[in-house]
Amino acid sequence: MLQELVLAEPRGFCAGVDRAIEIVERALDKFGAPIYVRHEIVHNTYVVNDLKQKGAIFIEDLADVPAGATLVFSAHGVSRAIQNEADRLGFNVFDATCPLVSKVHVELAKLHKEGYEFIMIGHKGHPEVEGTMGQLDSGIHLVEEVQDVAHVSPLQTDLLAVVTQTTLSVDDAADILAAVKAKFPKVREPKQQDICYATQNRQDAVKVLSPQVDLVIVVGSPTSSNSNRLREVAQKVGTESYMVDNAQELQDQWFVGKQRIGVTAGASAPEILVQEVIDRIKAMGAISVRKMNGIEETIKFPLPKGLKIEA
Repeated sequence: MLQELVLAEPRGFCAGVDRAIEIVERALDKFGAPIYVRHEIVHNTYVVNDLKQKGAIFIEDLADVPAGATLVFSAHGVSRAIQNEADRLGFNVFDATCPLVSKVHVELAKLHKEGYEFIMIGHKGHPEVEGTMGQLDSGIHLVEEVQDVAHVSPLQTDLLAVVTQTTLSVDDAADILAAVKAKFPKVREPKQQDICYATQNRQDAVKVLSPQVDLVIVVGSPTSSNSNRLREVAQKVGTESYMVDNAQELQDQWFVGKQRIGVTAGASAPEILVQEVIDRIKAMGAISVRKMNGIEETIKFPLPKGLKIEA
């Protein structure tokens, strides 16, 4: 018999996602539709469809953007080659790269000048990884799991640094970093870890939530790295967990014999989707809704020049 719904805190949108969506909406207000966006602005189906309805056109190839158009780079960041091509083609560019991803790019450029090679911990093919690795022409080696470390052979090991994708599992990244340090004892770690505060906070909240409930539902799109990691974190704790893009994907059999249900959302999932999931579970018979205590996030990132509202 369903008794209680427990909501993880914090959950849902982070400052980087808020900023990225606002950049597209402000650009639409200021320059009118269409605005072109390279790659999904954030990995969430609802958000992307909402912006499409407002006049955003999502593309992967800059050849699909007409001359003189306004172009937004997604929150995941882009390679140097794409930045250079956009400049050459003369687009009106607004960069919605999350400032925490940009911080990794800045660190790469600085250390590269000092002669460093890099090991990047991340998921092959993820746009953030492609953007970060694409900051350099060479000298950056991707590792996805512990066993990949054995195959890394940099040209030298005196100047070697680690960077990570910002949306990884904190625990998995720590395991891979330990393997890197065992093989390359002189490796330089990031001054502050690259995994972003929001990813860390949401994973920590799920670690607290999972032992208290019989089932964890993560609201997030299949392409969202940080949402996938939340489901894995709950599973690792030993709690059954599923990820859904929206309330329609909830399956009745998941709830059979479950008394307490935990709900969280990835950093790119809007609260409206969480509310719909809550309503659906309440309709199944949940009697009460309780919000966990958790960190209150107050970080806000500034918008690019040219999009700030005039005082």
